[in-house]
Amino acid sequence: MKKSTKIVVGIVIVFVLLLVWVISSYNGLVAKNETVETAWSQIDNQLQRRNDLIPNLVATVKQYAAHESEVFAQVSEARSKLAGATTVEDVAQADAEVTSALSRLLAIVENYPELKANENFIQLQDELAGTENRIAVARRDYNEAARSYNTTIRRFPTNIIAGMFGFERAQYFEASEDARQAPDVGDLFED
Repeated sequence: MKKSTKIVVGIVIVFVLLLVWVISSYNGLVAKNETVETAWSQIDNQLQRRNDLIPNLVATVKQYAAHESEVFAQVSEARSKLAGATTVEDVAQADAEVTSALSRLLAIVENYPELKANENFIQLQDELAGTENRIAVARRDYNEAARSYNTTIRRFPTNIIAGMFGFERAQYFEASEDARQAPDVGDLFED
C-alpha cells in the first residue's frame, strides 16, 4: 500500500471516529435534555394535581367558614397565576403563592372543630399532603436532571457540541423562602 493511500485511510478513519463521537455526544445531550423535560412535566403534573384538589378543599371549608372570603380569593388568585406561569421561575413564584394561600386556608380550619372532623375534609387533607410530597420529589428529580444536563453541556469537549447545536442550560427549580416547606396539615388534626 502506498504512503499516500495510508494517509487517506488514516484521515478517513479519524474523520469517521470524529463523526461517531459528534453523533454520540449529540444523542447523549438530546437524551439528557429529554430527561430534564420529562422531570419538568412531572412537576407540572403534580402542581396540576394540587390545583385540582384546591377547589374541593375550598368548597368544603366554605361550608363552615363562608365569611373568610379574602382567603378564598387569595387561593383562587394564586391558582390562576400558577395556571398561567410558563417559565421555571414563574412557576416557582406562583407555586410559592399557592403554598402561602393554602397555609392561610389551613390556618382557618383551626377555628372550626367540626370542619376538622369532616370526613371529606380529612380525605382532601390526606390527598393534599400526599401531593405536596409528590411535588417535593418531582422538584428534586427535576433539579437532579437539570444538574446532570448542565454539567454535561459545560464539560469539555461536549461543550463544543452543545454550543454548535444550541443546547442551553436548564434553569433549576428554586422555590422561594416561603415555599421551602409544604403546609403542615398534620397538626390540624391534633387536639
